[in-house]
Order: sequence, then structure tokens, then C-alpha cells
Amino acid sequence: MRKFILAAATALFATQAPAQPSTPPRLLVVISVDQFSADLWDAYRPQFTGGFALFAAGTVFRNGYQSHAATETCPGHSTLLTGDHPATTGIVANAWLNQSLTRSDKYVYCAEDEAAPGTSSTSYKVSDLHLRVSTLGDRMKAVWPTSRNVAVSGKDRAAVMMSGHHPDQRWYWDGKRFSTDVAGAPEPRSVTLANTAIQRLLAAPGEPLQAPPFCMARAQPITLDGSGRVVGNGTLARAAGDAAGFRASPALDGSTLALAAGLVQEMKLGRAATPDLLSISLSATDYVGHTYGPGGQEMCLQLLELDREIGDFLKFLDSTGVDYALVLSADHGGLDIPERLRLHGVTDAARVDPALGATAMGKVLGQKLGLAGPVLIGEYSGDIYIDHALKPADRARVLKEALAAYRAHPQVAAAFSRDQIARTPMPTGNPVGWTLLQRARASSDPERSGDILVLLKPHIMPIPNPTTYVATHGSPWDYDRRVPMLFWRRGQAPAAPEGAVETTDIMPTLAAMIGLPLAAPAIDGHCLGAVTTCPAGK
Repeated sequence: MRKFILAAATALFATQAPAQPSTPPRLLVVISVDQFSADLWDAYRPQFTGGFALFAAGTVFRNGYQSHAATETCPGHSTLLTGDHPATTGIVANAWLNQSLTRSDKYVYCAEDEAAPGTSSTSYKVSDLHLRVSTLGDRMKAVWPTSRNVAVSGKDRAAVMMSGHHPDQRWYWDGKRFSTDVAGAPEPRSVTLANTAIQRLLAAPGEPLQAPPFCMARAQPITLDGSGRVVGNGTLARAAGDAAGFRASPALDGSTLALAAGLVQEMKLGRAATPDLLSISLSATDYVGHTYGPGGQEMCLQLLELDREIGDFLKFLDSTGVDYALVLSADHGGLDIPERLRLHGVTDAARVDPALGATAMGKVLGQKLGLAGPVLIGEYSGDIYIDHALKPADRARVLKEALAAYRAHPQVAAAFSRDQIARTPMPTGNPVGWTLLQRARASSDPERSGDILVLLKPHIMPIPNPTTYVATHGSPWDYDRRVPMLFWRRGQAPAAPEGAVETTDIMPTLAAMIGLPLAAPAIDGHCLGAVTTCPAGK
């Protein structure tokens, strides 16, 4: 199964290797592995023999940072190819509340057009409307109109945030097939063929993966608090027609890479006079982490299979003869399930107290203050909104009482008001030493962020009752912030700088590599001299 889709999609086009060009590279390939923490990179690096092993022979920054507090998929992907923090991109969360919306659902999905009739934050028209800045692909096309900007992903929001406002092709898994929001162009043949192959895969059961000894050592069954569900020793098998099981398995990543390979061939990416950009976001690691937690056999099987899948994709790139450069990073990390963490000696690991939920907290505050309505809107942590239907004086009372209540709770590390965050200067310098307030500032926007930001203490899982999802991310702690940043190009000498860098540094580094001038406005990131020759002052 691993090689079938890749071979089926790529063998349809004849390979004609052009003469090897000199620098700069003709094709930039940027891969994001969703929820691939630096902790996972460190733990599995000795086991990798495929694509990840190739990256390990390049320039390896094991201390890359998604520096902000909102370590979610959409904010994280928005930093990778814009050079900006979420406070600048405007992508402060996967979804935010807009209480002035006329539709009943007041949440806005980060990659939707909420003005489209009949839509909601869960049933939406995909759009790049909310991304406030340009991506590398946008800037390339502004300088070199013939450059191609192509994105393929297991999630629509990842494809949108990496490609930006002017993609030539943008394809993402919608739960049934690879779809696009780019109008006007006919569907490439490689997309049609890939979707046909995937339907055949979905129609058949997914066989259990065979665990090597390294994975078998992690196969400890864990019973989850409150639900009785057991995870930790799964094999990623799935029943025929199980779309959820498909996306939480290497089959989704293999399909994404197969489609990317098909588009490289069909569009002849990297073979023109101007450089092209291919963005790939691989989503299955995130779904495996959410479904089983990142510490068990399931994640082990996923990562070793992904290592082989990426290796197959890179062998295909080599077969084209295109001069390409690679980057691999992640949108965020992840926290393992507290039940397993406690077995490993993390005694403070726990699931969040249900009383911290915005609905429950709002009910208590409403009774105390004599206020009706929801009072507070939100989840157990992150952005919490005060009901705008309340009078200004009542809103002020709610803010005061809510901050006091959150700060007094033993599972809360900090609770900041919107004004407190706004008064904080945008942080710069080494992200390791940023305070919680500075991390919050880097992912805050006065129009979209909550009235209160609640940050839980380390190892508190913001899922009280594990059912479909058992683990998640989104905290300001380094298990969610620290991600690998890997650069590779043929002939590049290996290097492993230990200093901290930021994902906002990827875009200006790639721009310098291809000689792309970065015109105003200024960006948050900086070119990495360990990777390429940087312009003076950058």
C-alpha cells in the first residue's frame, strides 16, 4: 500500500531529466509534518533510515520554535512561509469568535469566507481571506510572474496558510477526496487519478502494520481516565470505508505525497527559468497524536512509515533531475496523554478540571453577579470571550471576577486580559526566554483574540473526557512550541547548530537562497546564515 499510490500517480508521466542547473535551486520543497515535535524528532532520529535520515544529513536545527502561545495548526502553518508571527499574520487560532456575525454560529474558521451564504465554521467555503500577509509563493509570483506556487495537504487550512493568496494549484483532503478552492483551472489529471486510487484504498480494509521491535517496546496498553478506552498498542488497522481511520494512518500522508509527486511531473515544476515552490503539509501524525496520544506504538508505526514515504518521494524528486532544496518543519508539537505520562514519572500530569470550561465558569459567575446569558464563551483554556450582550459595566465586572477565578485555580498558570496583552511590546530575540505574556503577545490580535487568555500549567491536558480525541496541543510550553527545522540540498555540508531559531526564519532563508528580494513590509523572521548566504543586514 505504501508504494502503490506513489507509483500509480508518478509513473503516468514520462520522466525527462534536464541538465542539472547551478545555484540557485529551481524548486523549493517545504514539508510540514503536523504535530511533529522536536521531542519526537530527538526520540526517533536514530531509527530513521529513509527521508528523515536524509534531512538529518543536512542542516539540523533541533531547537526550532513556534514561539507563540497559540500552538495550533492554522497559526503554526501561517508562520512557516510568511516570516511572521500569528500576531502579524492575523491567524491567532484555528477559529475565533466574532459576536457581530449575523449567522447563528459566531465562530470564524481561520480558512473560511464567513460571508458565503449558508455556511458555518464547520461547513464553510475555503478561503485565504483572513491571512493578512503575503507568503513566499505570493512574493515569488510578484517578482517572477512565471513562478508556480503549489500546495498539497491533508488539511485545507494548512494548504491555505502555506500557499497564501496566489496559488496556481492548491489541493487538500476534505474527508472524501482531494478538493480545491482555486477556481478557473481544470482539474489536473494527477488529481483525478489520485482520487480514484484513494477511493479504491478506502473501499478495502487497512491491514494492521507490523511493528518492529522498537515499536513493540512502546506497545503498552493504557486505559484512559473516565472513558475506559484503551490506547497505546494499536496497529493503525481500519475497516473498509473508515475515513476517520484513513486520515489517522500513514495512508493519508502517502496519498498526499503521491499527489504532490504527480503535480511535480504534470506541471514540470522546477524545470522553468524561474524557481517554483511546492508546499506539502502531512497531517496524519497530528491525527494519530490526537487519537492515540504521541507516546505509544501507534505514533511509532506512523513515524517509521512516514520516514519511508518521504524517502520514496525524495527518490522520485531525484529521478526528475530537478535541482531542488528541501525544508522540513512542523506547525506545533503535542502533549502525550496524562495517563501515560504519570506512568513515566510525570506526577503533575492530569486532565483539565471540567469546572474550568467557559460555560461552567460563566454559569458560576453569572449566579454570583446576577447576570443571565452565557456570560463567558470558549473552551477550557486559550481565548475566552465575554458575552457582548452584557452592558459595559457588567462586562467589566465579569472580567474582574473571571480573571480572579481563573488565576486562583490550581491548574491555571496564568490568565491575561486583552488589554494586558496589548500593552506588552512584541517580543524579539531568543524565544526560549520569552515570558508567558510575551508568548501570548506573539499570537494576539485585538480584533480576533479573546477578552481573556487562559494558560494551563504544564502537563494539564485540556480534554476532560477523552472520547474521539484523547490528546491535543495549543499550550505555551515547549513540548508544543519546540519543533525541528531541517534544511537539505545536494552537496550541502552537514551542520547541527544548537542555538534556538524560529519558524519565522524559514521564509527569509529560502528567499535569500533563490535571490528573492524581500520588499516592504518588514517581516518578523531573519535569514539563517548557517543555511545560505544572507543579504547584508538580514
